[in-house]
Amino acid sequence: MKIYKAYAKVNIFLKITGLREDYHELISRFMRVNNLYDELSFEPKKYESFEIIGNFSCTTEQNTIYKAYIYLLEHTRSESLKDLMKRYAIKVVKNIPAFAGLGGGSSDAATYLKMCNEVLHLELSLKELATIGLKVGADVPFFIYGYNSANVSGIGEIVEEFKEPLCDFDIYTPDIEISTPKVYISYRENFYNPIPHSEVQRLKQTKSLDILDSFSPKEANDLFAPALKEYKELQQHHKDSYYFSGSGSSFFRPTPSFRI
Repeated sequence: MKIYKAYAKVNIFLKITGLREDYHELISRFMRVNNLYDELSFEPKKYESFEIIGNFSCTTEQNTIYKAYIYLLEHTRSESLKDLMKRYAIKVVKNIPAFAGLGGGSSDAATYLKMCNEVLHLELSLKELATIGLKVGADVPFFIYGYNSANVSGIGEIVEEFKEPLCDFDIYTPDIEISTPKVYISYRENFYNPIPHSEVQRLKQTKSLDILDSFSPKEANDLFAPALKEYKELQQHHKDSYYFSGSGSSFFRPTPSFRI
């Protein structure tokens, strides 16, 4: 059975640009992590109920893959999709830590959507898949498009490829389960300071390594300070020259050999 790779990502920078109702609008540089990925495959099963085989702490109904299935079914009304999931489970070998700011759940959902589109010949465009994926989570469209590096804006629905060499990263993830909503609420209540349009344009045009060379970890990611406020134990895990990905709890840096 074919194995599909669901890659992790890091946020080179993440800056808030404003609010849209209850959502924070942002500009962020997402970069794929080539050596860290979950592995998804279809696995024959005995029972017709939807089944995910893997090490997950959430219920099936809470899983991003199940949500992706529901939204895909809603969009396509495909009987072949229903039949596929009656006959096969989704097997997931989890390598990307959960609640880590590395996009594991979003990447799994995006990969599942692309798997179904391929094996069932649904002929949905990447834009259609991204629209479905956005209902699952704000990071899903990036993984649908499959770019090495991209500027992601709005609430995650605008994904623009940024052509640059893919970095290799050193990544470590403290054993701290961070709530993304809690971090965003803390940002809004204690740190809200959206960047101007001119800075958005500058960041969108600047190479990732140049951004990391010019920004401190707190300057690069608007969610780092609120995460430290809400999860004070994070500070003892932070090492010099490492940056904070998403709402955490992972830290990363380009590997020293990459800069030589």
